[in-house]
Amino acid sequence: MSKKQIEECVRSSLESYFKDLRGTEPDGMYEMMVRVVEKPLLEVVMQQADQNQSRAAEWLGLNRNTLRKKLIDHKLIK
Repeated sequence: MSKKQIEECVRSSLESYFKDLRGTEPDGMYEMMVRVVEKPLLEVVMQQADQNQSRAAEWLGLNRNTLRKKLIDHKLIK
């Protein structure tokens, strides 16, 4: 899947989200989107990195401590 296909998937999902709101104004969309995208991103990257946080952090372009905090926030590790 290309970056363009991922963008289209996100765009389509957001358009459906607004349609489902039926005119109600959204609230906290940025945080919502970050949370719903970040968790599966972390899950898949950690799986592909064989749970190696240093490797996953490098792939994500994050500091390992930042990755660890995000993993804890999403309850992916204790």
